[in-house]
Amino acid sequence: MKLSISKTPFEIILSNFQNFLEKRDISQITSHIYFECVNNTLTLKATDYEIAIQSQIEVHTQEEGRATANGRDILNFVKNLKEDDITLETQDDLLFIKQGRSKSSLQMFNVNEFPSLPEFSQSQQINIESHKFLSSMKKINSTAETNNAKFELNGALIDIKEYSFNFVATDTRRLAIVKYDTQGINTLSLIVPKRAMNEIQRLFVDNIEIFFNTTYIIIKSPSYLFFSKVINGKYPDYEKIIPKEFKNTIKLPKDKFIESIKIVSSLSNKIKITLRANEILFESMSDRNHKASTQLDIQTNIQEEFVFGVDSKYITDFLAQVESAEFTMALNEQNAPLTFMDNNFNTIIMPIIL
Repeated sequence: MKLSISKTPFEIILSNFQNFLEKRDISQITSHIYFECVNNTLTLKATDYEIAIQSQIEVHTQEEGRATANGRDILNFVKNLKEDDITLETQDDLLFIKQGRSKSSLQMFNVNEFPSLPEFSQSQQINIESHKFLSSMKKINSTAETNNAKFELNGALIDIKEYSFNFVATDTRRLAIVKYDTQGINTLSLIVPKRAMNEIQRLFVDNIEIFFNTTYIIIKSPSYLFFSKVINGKYPDYEKIIPKEFKNTIKLPKDKFIESIKIVSSLSNKIKITLRANEILFESMSDRNHKASTQLDIQTNIQEEFVFGVDSKYITDFLAQVESAEFTMALNEQNAPLTFMDNNFNTIIMPIIL
């Protein structure tokens, strides 16, 4: 294999591939990036068996062929080169990277041992609009866990029903859901790992197609083809947790609410909020004898004082994804779950018992 390639787009791809590499054991083929040059197109692949990625870039080909190289080492060399074309050339078991008088040689592994990426067909496409998929993943991402003993909670549920599709995540103390009404004939439930959610948000902005098979979710864009294993397991019956009606609903200003929470949560994430007819009182709940408080003058129109403790991070995670200037807080009984709403995005939070 011998080709020349523009440095900048090549470096961008190498950088985006780093999270897909085996890093603990560099003797594994999965610590390498796979290269295949056909005609004037270079295909690159990386995988650690849980997630995988593929991309293509136009090159000037002198000799077609295949190669592998340690993904971290080739990036470390390439990123220090000048903004000019780079030559890649294989000789025996080495891949040479050259630019002017600069040259590096990297040991290749057997290209035939590189894992095959999953196959999928157009009939396995999930018909969800790009912006709805990506914005929903972003909104619920902070609620999904990574190390929960219940493995199915270490990700988000995509729940496609006959008349709606929902994006759901929970860590057992809170539940985030984005719901869209729709009409369809196919139903589907997939649990996407938190790690995959992070990579999807990092790599894709818009213009994606979504596919699935029995083991993988696949995201396709003009730049990348992304694969992630889905989580096997039965997701909790989240709809049982969602309140059907409320005794009180209060419209609140997002920015002022965030500002008040920041003041009292400087001492502890655990805070106490007291709702009165004409004001909201915020107080810290520090284990030490330290106190902070602030007050927000606002008409809540509730008839009786309502007091609850809460982890402030749960509220600020929700508010960070609120797109409008106001949000709604919905209440039932004392010590019952609290619901925070912004259009079709809701977060239900278990209070701290005072």
